[in-house]
Amino acid sequence: MKRLFILGPAITVLCLVLPLVWSPKTLSVSQAADQAPSRVGDYAEIRVIDADTGRGLPLVELETVNRLTFVTDNAGRVAFHEPGLMDRPVFFTVRSHGYEVKKDRFGFAGVRVIPKAGQVSTIKLTRRNVAERLCRLTGEGRYRDTVLLGHKVPLADAPHPGLVAGQDSVQAVPYKGEVYWFWGDTARMSYPLGSFRTAGARSPLPPANYDPADGIAFDYFVAKSGFARAMIPLPERPEGVIWIDGVCTVADEKGAEKLVAHYSRRKGLAKELEHGLAVFNDEKAMFVAVKELSLKETWRFPKGHAVVQEEGGKKWLLFGNPTPTVRVRAKLADLLDSRRYEAFTCATAAGQEKPTVPQTDGDGKPVWRWQSDLPPTGSGVAYEWVNAGKLKPEHARFCPANAADPAERVRLHSGTVRWNVYRKRWVLLAGQSAGKSSFLGEVWYAEARHPTGPFVKAVKVVTHDRQSFYNVCHHEFLDRAGGRVIHFEGTYTSAFSGNTHKTPRYDYNQVLYRLDLDAAPLQPARVQ
Repeated sequence: MKRLFILGPAITVLCLVLPLVWSPKTLSVSQAADQAPSRVGDYAEIRVIDADTGRGLPLVELETVNRLTFVTDNAGRVAFHEPGLMDRPVFFTVRSHGYEVKKDRFGFAGVRVIPKAGQVSTIKLTRRNVAERLCRLTGEGRYRDTVLLGHKVPLADAPHPGLVAGQDSVQAVPYKGEVYWFWGDTARMSYPLGSFRTAGARSPLPPANYDPADGIAFDYFVAKSGFARAMIPLPERPEGVIWIDGVCTVADEKGAEKLVAHYSRRKGLAKELEHGLAVFNDEKAMFVAVKELSLKETWRFPKGHAVVQEEGGKKWLLFGNPTPTVRVRAKLADLLDSRRYEAFTCATAAGQEKPTVPQTDGDGKPVWRWQSDLPPTGSGVAYEWVNAGKLKPEHARFCPANAADPAERVRLHSGTVRWNVYRKRWVLLAGQSAGKSSFLGEVWYAEARHPTGPFVKAVKVVTHDRQSFYNVCHHEFLDRAGGRVIHFEGTYTSAFSGNTHKTPRYDYNQVLYRLDLDAAPLQPARVQ
């Protein structure tokens, strides 16, 4: 799912052309000397930490009785200097998704702090999530309070930081010795309208001793202004936004590595204007469209996050979101040829374009198979068929049971399936549609012996209270401890949540989590 952004033709042209011909007047703002601190020592430091690990916790909101709200940075710090509130008791209500502080006898979840310049007050939170929140990856001011307090920042400065305020939905692929990162809509600080034709960046492949909790120093592809530029501009087709997915690497006929993606030019979420395949041009440092597909073509192209699999002596690229149900041989010529794609399905072979029932054998079991005529049977279809009684729950490959309540089936949203060398299983990390705590904010873990499942049981590893955390992506190049510790990110935002509260700096940005696969709560999801 992408963030809703519908532009009419005239407005779209304006969005693309306006920054080139006009920019709003820039005003200088003088700082009020009697209100703002002038030295590091003028600040009181409030540090919020995980009670178990002692690590600083990002994305913790501290709210005073008179509704002043402060949000911890990536190191769990708040630089506090409020005239009239120093050197006196101040009560802070504490809020943090999946973390909590003990309530007092009146039911208030918070702490009383006496902020003193140059001193540290520590607040300990208990983690309820199985996964551990590490940091915000994108956007401005990731270590804002750490800098103000004079502490060393663990993340090195990037050559081109991109002037980014917010970013939606990541695609990340190792390519030619680096990691290439791409995002959808990208906000900037200098104007309400940002970039809507994919932003991109590079970073070194992280060494084994690198801790992803420090964040990523993204080196953005930028315009002359320093702001992240369009990675697939298509200037001859100015209408609509352009998003990419299914980004993957594949060898061409000469054995050279190529970076390929599916692109979609759209008028918001609902209407697609054009889609096709694009190949990255290293000299131009952007994607170039090489093949336009029919709008009636709904599955014979890269989609979601790519999975590489070797089976039957052949190397395949598998695609899907979250489960890989489309495949093609891992060759550039095959990737660009719609006729070479196959779909994994259990649907009837009656020939209809959108099969409505599964095909079963003599024992009533669905006949799962790879074929090239019918569309794939993904997690959404499986969930609908189970609910309608057309598919028995035990026969569903992509509709896992909630390990804590087996009668409940998890309706998977976006996510990834990756091979894990520690578990020697394919592990699924995916969001959930219509979760109980949030509509798109719950993340689940499951595993299987094959990338196409069955994923039998799932355990919730992250929860959000009426906030979205969608388009979950597990980065296998960040796996640590021999694959025992894995990392995943998603888009944190109030969009689609029904909650009007937008967390400063964090809203509409990427947040990284860490998951230890030996954690006791994950045991019910294990496949022996």
